[in-house]
Amino acid sequence: MNYLEVFILGLVQGLTEFLPVSSSAHLAILQSFFPQFSQPGVLLDALLHLGTLFAIIFYFKKDIFKLKISYIFFLVLGTLPAVVVGFLFSDFIESLFSNIKLIGFALLLTALFNFYSDKLPYGEKDLDKKNSVFIGIFQALAIIPGVSRSGSTIFAGILSGISKSEAARFSFLLSVPAVLGANLLQFLKYGLNSDYNFGLYFFGFLMSFVFGLLGIYLAFRFLLSRNFKVFSFYCFILGILAIFFL
Repeated sequence: MNYLEVFILGLVQGLTEFLPVSSSAHLAILQSFFPQFSQPGVLLDALLHLGTLFAIIFYFKKDIFKLKISYIFFLVLGTLPAVVVGFLFSDFIESLFSNIKLIGFALLLTALFNFYSDKLPYGEKDLDKKNSVFIGIFQALAIIPGVSRSGSTIFAGILSGISKSEAARFSFLLSVPAVLGANLLQFLKYGLNSDYNFGLYFFGFLMSFVFGLLGIYLAFRFLLSRNFKVFSFYCFILGILAIFFL
């Protein structure tokens, strides 16, 4: 693992975390092309996600400080399914990152989510306990590499009847506790070994933060202009390539 590889991975993570194309799929596929690449567990992946988490906090800093108690409660409810799945199946989930064909099939599922996110009508429902848990279940599904977290949760939000802008906002804020939990788990397992090159890991974190800000901006632009179908076609093509050619 070197700085050029980490730069590419940080750039890709930053852009694909918020665009509905599955950052985990792109990281796994790219890493398969780096012959000397190795990491303990998915520690680098977790740190790259931490960079995009800080991008969310920075982008929504005014919103975060104004969140009502009820909204925080909805975020907690939406986080619980992913916490349960991540805690019970941590080792199994790590093993999926090397299964490129499975990632390909998961990308096809993401393509369907993106396609119908454009097709579903605009909603006007308020966020409540029921649709928070419903969105959270889709976030838990996105633990599978290849299933886009933003794509699946935005689709679930629109399907439950809330507006597209609120679905995107809730999706991005919902990632904060989920990513924090994933990073804590990886640090407890791998993060205290002094043999690791912490300069490389910090560089990856910084790159994913910078490009994550750009990714959030682009995601809102594409969603509100009803252009998520572009990502549907992209995920479909990438999924086919992963299944049959990678």
